[in-house]
Amino acid sequence: MLTIRDKLPDEFLNAYPAELKSLLGGPTLINLGGMQARPLFMSILLHGNEITGLLAVQALLSRYHSTPLPRAVSIFIGNVEAARVGKRLLPGQRDYNRIWINGSGAEYDMAHTVLEVMREREVFACIDIHNNTGKNPYYAIIAEPDVDHLKCAALFSNTVVYATCPDTTCTVAFSKLCPSVTLEAGLPGDPVGVEQTVRFLETCLRLDDFTTQALHPVNLFHTVAVVKVRDCCSYGFLGEDVDVQLTDEIDHYNFRELEPGTCLARVRNGNQRCLDVQHVDGRQVYSDYFRVIGSDLQAARAVMPAMLTTDRDIISLDCLCYLMERLPQSELKNELD
Repeated sequence: MLTIRDKLPDEFLNAYPAELKSLLGGPTLINLGGMQARPLFMSILLHGNEITGLLAVQALLSRYHSTPLPRAVSIFIGNVEAARVGKRLLPGQRDYNRIWINGSGAEYDMAHTVLEVMREREVFACIDIHNNTGKNPYYAIIAEPDVDHLKCAALFSNTVVYATCPDTTCTVAFSKLCPSVTLEAGLPGDPVGVEQTVRFLETCLRLDDFTTQALHPVNLFHTVAVVKVRDCCSYGFLGEDVDVQLTDEIDHYNFRELEPGTCLARVRNGNQRCLDVQHVDGRQVYSDYFRVIGSDLQAARAVMPAMLTTDRDIISLDCLCYLMERLPQSELKNELD
């Protein structure tokens, strides 16, 4: 399932996402040498419709068409079949960002091989590049309360999320090997997000290590729960004949601390259990965060959501949102002491 190359295909730097399937054949790991041997690992297109990673890597490597890379790089190009049709994943496929720990099957074997190759190459850092569909700031995610991880994330954005759920992502798996971050670079193909990603990757290429970097203040959040619409409930938007009518601009609530009583949706017949809310420790915590008053689904306490979206496919394939709490940087640093 996985092809490993030590050279870029000639057409790669100008290829469109839809052309990668015919160009590469399938998921591909490309290892390129550089002036420093420990490679910067970059994963792109784990979701086939999230194209900023491809555009950023193409722009970055174009700068070194005739000059040596400052550091070796390894580029994992993931779901090229889904990229061919501009979808997150195809029917019957596993989510390529949920295969990196445990499990059996071809996709899990592929992820394990990538991890083992990068372990042998003494990977310097892992950068997993994503987009999202709602209104969110550019931000980075770390999965370890480690100062080098936080320093790496802060080079991309001063908004950082510490998240360990789901625990089967690329960033979680690589965090056991090296500083590892997920980049959430705005909407797919957003030029500002692409440019910010290129600058970040260029900075990482030229770093000797993270220990000499200053730890700048960041806005730090901790993911505490994931929210999904229950399978037995239909969902849509205001005015539709569904069990859960989400507000039309629900994604405007991302990274905003919502006051108790904020209405997120209207529910049919005062349905008290339209959402599944699972804490990162596995507990069901719906009533801790939500309540229904009349037909209004409200926040029961101050809460900050992320990744709320108006994209129905994402709600179905992934989740409605994640819930976060502010985490003082000093508290994270205390975990390091």
